[in-house]
Amino acid sequence: MSDAGTRTDDGSTPSEGPGDSPDGTSGGTSSGSGASAAGTLSGHAGDLAVAVARAHGVETMFTLSGAHVFPMYDGAVKADPPLRLLDVRHEQTAAFAAEATGKLTRVPGLAVLTAGPGVTNAVSAIAQAQFSGSPMVVLGGRAPANRWGSGSLQELDQPPIIGPVAKQARTLHHAGDVLAGVHEAFTLAGSAHRGPVFVDVPMDELFAPAAGVVPSPGADPAAAGGAEPDPDALTRVAELLAGARRPVLVLGTDVWADGAEEAALRLVEEAGLPAITNGMGRGVVPGGHPLLVTKARGRALGGSDLVVVVGTPLDFRLGYGTFGGKDGGTPAPVVHVADSPGQVATHADLAVSLAGDLSRCLDGLLAALDRVDRRPDWSAWVDDLQGAVAAATARDAELLAAEADPIHPARIYGELVPRLAYDAVVIGDGGDFVSFAGKFVEPRRPGCWLDPGPYGCLGAGLGAAIAARLARPSAQVVLLLGDGAAGFSLMDVDTLVRHGLPVVMVLGNNSAWGLEKGPMQMLYGYDVAADLAPRTAYDEVVRALGGAGETVTDPRGIGPALDRAFAADVPYLVNVITDVGAAYPRATFGI
Repeated sequence: MSDAGTRTDDGSTPSEGPGDSPDGTSGGTSSGSGASAAGTLSGHAGDLAVAVARAHGVETMFTLSGAHVFPMYDGAVKADPPLRLLDVRHEQTAAFAAEATGKLTRVPGLAVLTAGPGVTNAVSAIAQAQFSGSPMVVLGGRAPANRWGSGSLQELDQPPIIGPVAKQARTLHHAGDVLAGVHEAFTLAGSAHRGPVFVDVPMDELFAPAAGVVPSPGADPAAAGGAEPDPDALTRVAELLAGARRPVLVLGTDVWADGAEEAALRLVEEAGLPAITNGMGRGVVPGGHPLLVTKARGRALGGSDLVVVVGTPLDFRLGYGTFGGKDGGTPAPVVHVADSPGQVATHADLAVSLAGDLSRCLDGLLAALDRVDRRPDWSAWVDDLQGAVAAATARDAELLAAEADPIHPARIYGELVPRLAYDAVVIGDGGDFVSFAGKFVEPRRPGCWLDPGPYGCLGAGLGAAIAARLARPSAQVVLLLGDGAAGFSLMDVDTLVRHGLPVVMVLGNNSAWGLEKGPMQMLYGYDVAADLAPRTAYDEVVRALGGAGETVTDPRGIGPALDRAFAADVPYLVNVITDVGAAYPRATFGI
């Protein structure tokens, strides 16, 4: 057993933290909670943890019932007003819902999970949050301290398991640690660079009485805005831009997470910079904007003479930070702008790097560009890229209207995209089918696109759909599922039904693990372990769980089926039988 039960993402062991509060005791349970005239909250430790979560803006506790965390439920029910409890059918869904809540609202989501398998079932979702920079707090149950070492049910030292995939993982050993410890968890999760934080509390201590003043998030210096960027570095980037003839700006997830979407669009429009978006950066430059050149991505990145990447890692999605340089040419210089120093790429050869509050970085760059002697003119480059966008759009039109039998996956998007409202939330959970979505769906506002991100984890979709319906109650919520991905979490349609959360689900059913089938055939001339049962009626599964749906085999039936789905007041799945041979034309396999 570890002493402090603590791990951090840099491998260090932090201090014990808040320590024992003078009024934190252990033993019996509390029958309720209350606030004294001096503002001190009293109750069991669960009451206090709920109060801290609410102070940090939490509106929903995602969970699956477990006795180790009963005081959290009691605290939620008896809070004034009560904190929404949303119970799911698998802990992974609770954690994925908390992760998506953090992405959509930019307030850390909260998952409360029982000890042992309840916690370990959430590891993939926590890892996804770490890879994607999603703010979330997972509070886990823990076997009682007064029995530790005796072999009580689900006795497991959990922080060493979670530590490698979280910003911090620690045990709050005493009831008196909970107020400050949970406050620290939320503050850390929501501070750049954002990510998941895990705490567990021994069962006997979570039931134990405690008291204290709920910390104010705004009073904590760590919760303040990010750092000011280096002004000399800003000047160097502006000089590089002034000297460039074919620059490209790449905007990623952290632009949204850091609240920098307005500054980013301001830089694009006032400087006239062509831009590509990825992850939750999609929509920062609205779909259809003349300076959005994502559809000409290959030409833009391959022909650029300067690439400025903001708020996303230089990973496999961006060629590991190497752009151009084909046929013996010189690769384009790269500028990497991140929300914190630890996110700046160390594997790539950077011309300049910047770290700090992304709004300040982007506005500072625009101001520095205004100070250069000669304002650059990139109109010829923009015209060239706009021509490439127009050509790509024309090529896409044929696929989007394809009459093929079996159905080409692109035809689904030809019917779906015109039906998406301005504020629709689109969620991708799949391989090839979702890759087509990335090609054809261009959100018109930020914060409306969720995909597996660089971790590439299937099964996140139902949790994300639950979170989106709660966070955006009046918006369309569309979950795009591959048939492989559906197998991970479709049972949680039951959760959507029980909690009255209508969502439109569109399933591309090619009866295969398409992302693996094609590459294996390419490598070996055959494939194994890549086929699923043909034409499975996933819509019947949804109907059995209380939702609705239908199977579509004719491309002309897709549009009317989608109309029925959007008009329904229950979760509705459109199960489209697609051509397994119509694989996404992939440029990278992430290796």
